[in-house]
Formats: sequence, C-alpha cells, structure tokens
Amino acid sequence: MQKITPFLWFDDNAEEAANFYTSIFKNSKIENTSYYGETAGKISGKSKGSIMTISFQLSGQNFIAINGGPNFTFTPGISFFVNCETNEEIDYLWKNLSEGSTVLMELGKYPFSEKFGWLQDKYGVSWQLNMASRPQKIVPFLMFFGNQYGKAEEAMNFYVSLFKSSRVTNIEHYSREENDSERKVKRTIFSLSGQEFMALDSHMNHPFTITPAISFLVNCETQEEINDLWEKLSKEGVPEQCGWIKDKYGISWQIVPAILNHMLTDKDTEKSERVMKALFGMQKINIQDLQLA
Repeated sequence: MQKITPFLWFDDNAEEAANFYTSIFKNSKIENTSYYGETAGKISGKSKGSIMTISFQLSGQNFIAINGGPNFTFTPGISFFVNCETNEEIDYLWKNLSEGSTVLMELGKYPFSEKFGWLQDKYGVSWQLNMASRPQKIVPFLMFFGNQYGKAEEAMNFYVSLFKSSRVTNIEHYSREENDSERKVKRTIFSLSGQEFMALDSHMNHPFTITPAISFLVNCETQEEINDLWEKLSKEGVPEQCGWIKDKYGISWQIVPAILNHMLTDKDTEKSERVMKALFGMQKINIQDLQLA
C-alpha cells in the first residue's frame, strides 16, 4: 500500500477528471469508486448513491479524488511535477493538459531545463512538465510563499523527521545575486516513506494561497502511529474533522487507519453507515471506536 496518497477535492466532477487523467498518462487506471450513503450525503449536501470518491493510478502512482462540494479551490501552491523522458511525451501531455487551461509558464527551453512548461488545467489542478528521467514520474511540488516564504527547508526537514524511510535527496539554494537571501531554497527533492516530493521558496507576491483542495492522505497501520503523527502535525497547526490536519506550514494531511477504506466500503451498508457516523464525530481517528461501530 502506498503510504502517502495525494487527495484531490473537486466540487462534482471527480469522475470526469479521473477519467481524463487516466486517459493521457501511461500505466494508468481507475481502481475503485465509492458512493455517498445517507450520513455522508446529508452532511455534504450530496445525493445518496452519487459518486463520493474515485481511487485511480497515474503512471503506477495512487491518487484519490472526491466530489466534496465547492468548499476548496485548486491553486498552483501545490502542483504536480511530471518527469518526461521524450519530446513526444512532453508534447503529448502538454497538448492534452493545456486544453482549457491557464498557462503559467509556456512550454520551452529555460536556463534550468531543456524543455519545461507549467499550467493550471481545466479542472484547476497545476502541472509542471519537465524533460527529465527519474524513477518517480509524478512528484508533488510544494511552494512556500507569502507568510511561509523562507520555510521550505524547515518544512522539508520536519516532514522527513516524521516518516520512516525518508531523506533529503538534493537541495539547491538561491545565490545572493538571485534572491534577497542566499539561504532560501531554489529547489529541493526529498522522499517521505520512499515517495519523492519537491519544494521551493518563492519571494513573488502570488495572488493565491495554499488550500486543502490538495491534501495528503497517510495510511497508518496502528493507533500509535496515528497518535504520533497527529500530535506532531497538529502542533501549531489546525486539527479538523475526520482525521484532517492543516499543519503549521499550511499543508493539509489526512491521518487515517489503513483499514478505513475497507470499513467504509463494507458490503453490509448498515455497518459502513455506522462507521461513517462515528468518523464524522471524530477529529483524531480512533481505530477501536470505528471497530466498535
């Protein structure tokens, strides 16, 4: 099981977006679909029996999309960096993703890349396409700006300290000529539980913020692991309902037991409804209480 899964919050077009993404990335597929029951539907304002979440793979990596309502909006504060091995691949992805998009950086040659482009697609999700070959095709990319400017290195070290099998792979700082402080992060690559992430500091005055439209769902095997991550991520952060936390850097996490999906998709709908009711009554998730439900 993938330890950390990007979780994308759509209003009501999660299925359309998941089908679109799986059609343009190789080695991709729709895996599972869950539907709103009475409890979740009533709280979320969605019809019972309508699609709630879709689990899918892009280039062999797991993602989850939810029809959660108009609560959150995607921004370029968190994007997905795509490593493309050939001109044909990067051109194909750019052509498809750019339909109805907002282009942030035109596809072309830059001092840092032979071929790079950045856009916000028709659903609002941001993609950075880059000509490079790395083992992980799609990498979550975190931008630290505004009140979080200058905190990329601190946040990276904090996240690496939380998860086993994590490390800093590479870090590059701005020179004094490039920025007002040579210790700000120009680019860093780090891995959490073996999964690559990227980050940078941006001094620009961006007209957006980081929102929970993209969060990171962490599958935990034990209550002890849930308790540990919850305590550390919620310190100076904002604990929320159903295992959600917005940490002190503005990044949203979902700290959940690995068995949760199995419990919520139980064929006995009375059981799954009881679990859902119990879940909505929690901030930090208690596995034993869900099992009792």
